[in-house]
Amino acid sequence: MSGQRKRFVIIGGGPGGTTCATYAARLGAEVTLIEKDLVGGAAHLLDCIPSKAMIATGGVMATMKRATEMGLTTVDVQLDFDALRNRINGIEEHLEHSLTGLLESQGVRLIEGTGRLSGPNTVAVSGNDGTETELEADIIVLSTGSRPRIPEWAEIDGVRVLTTRHAYPPPELPTHLIVVGSGVTGVEFVHMFSSFGSQVSLVVSRNQVLPGKDPEVAKVLEQSFLDRGVKLVMGARAQSIDVANNTVTVYCDDGRVLTGSHVLLAIGSTPNSENLGLDEAGVDHQRGYVQVDHNLKSSVPHIYAAGDLSGKLPLSSVASSQGRKIAEHAMGLHSGPHRHLDYDKAASAIFTDPEIADVGLAEADAFAEGRKIRVTKVPFSVSAKALINNDSRGFVKIVSDPATGEVLGGSIVGRHAAELISVISLAVTAGLTVTDLAESLFVHPALAGVLGEAAE
Repeated sequence: MSGQRKRFVIIGGGPGGTTCATYAARLGAEVTLIEKDLVGGAAHLLDCIPSKAMIATGGVMATMKRATEMGLTTVDVQLDFDALRNRINGIEEHLEHSLTGLLESQGVRLIEGTGRLSGPNTVAVSGNDGTETELEADIIVLSTGSRPRIPEWAEIDGVRVLTTRHAYPPPELPTHLIVVGSGVTGVEFVHMFSSFGSQVSLVVSRNQVLPGKDPEVAKVLEQSFLDRGVKLVMGARAQSIDVANNTVTVYCDDGRVLTGSHVLLAIGSTPNSENLGLDEAGVDHQRGYVQVDHNLKSSVPHIYAAGDLSGKLPLSSVASSQGRKIAEHAMGLHSGPHRHLDYDKAASAIFTDPEIADVGLAEADAFAEGRKIRVTKVPFSVSAKALINNDSRGFVKIVSDPATGEVLGGSIVGRHAAELISVISLAVTAGLTVTDLAESLFVHPALAGVLGEAAE
């Protein structure tokens, strides 16, 4: 390799693959990126971005409907579904075009097609134009993402029975949408379609929405749903779906039956690892996920995996960080001391109304481990800014070490929670204390002031 540029071949142009490509190119590598659909990633551009665009539209509608509470004349707003669809398409096209331009400016070679490992150092490429080529590589990065999981009992038609990929937006606005799955994706769908005026029912398999999240957080969201007329079907699992006469019927395992105009499945994802050639290249995998170490290396040292395929947190932010770490490690920047990705300190957000965000150690997990913690909680109702915004729902909760004051984690429920959590995230990552937060001079009036109060 003396005097020769390292050859990177990256299969999959999602956040992990594109970030790895740009960083590796900047570090002097010769990079080829293979993507069959959208540069930027299907999960990112067909799921994440459209959902947030729809939620933003629903948020404006909700705000306008509350105009009288802000001293304004009532405004009657109507949803233009075609305009919303065009807006989403425009955002997707702009982001893909911008990212493609960035990659090309870095000298990354883009191939439209499908890549497959044909050996430890070779990738067979089937181009969308019908060409077949084989690429030699020094470093191979697998970043093929995931797709919605479809259970055996569900037959997806993309019209009445939908996955997330059919619903940004769906062919028509549902009059009554039944959402199966109360995780992050499921509750975001409940929020957005109830905002649009659809009747919504949510099938919740556990005793709370957002299983695994702080019960106090889940309770605030459940109450918000109930206030908007959402029907929560608690402790039930869907087991079959019938479609007849433009009506869908969902049968649950406890005998309850739900009838609506559409049903949407939001019950997890499946890694895109079929026909990737993992066995031929000797790459260990389990349930379709590539087994990786803390450097994202697979069982074959020069083959890495990023994003959903790595089996770590399925977040775009995590995938991008993984892509950067892979590029740095493969190019030798990690030969000295460096910080590994700590997935326990990854911030995440749920774009419902109110928003939900958390980072680091959760209160329930600490108690389950028998760990001593200090928990402080302050409601947004004490915030002048929240009252000005006419939205004082929710709270800030900070988890800290009682002996040292180090911030270990936190949860936020309320307006702009996804933005505000960044302060706690920084504190968790940098090992700051509650005193550091309490003595910070926050803007007033601002919602961030509640962070300082919770830290006191």
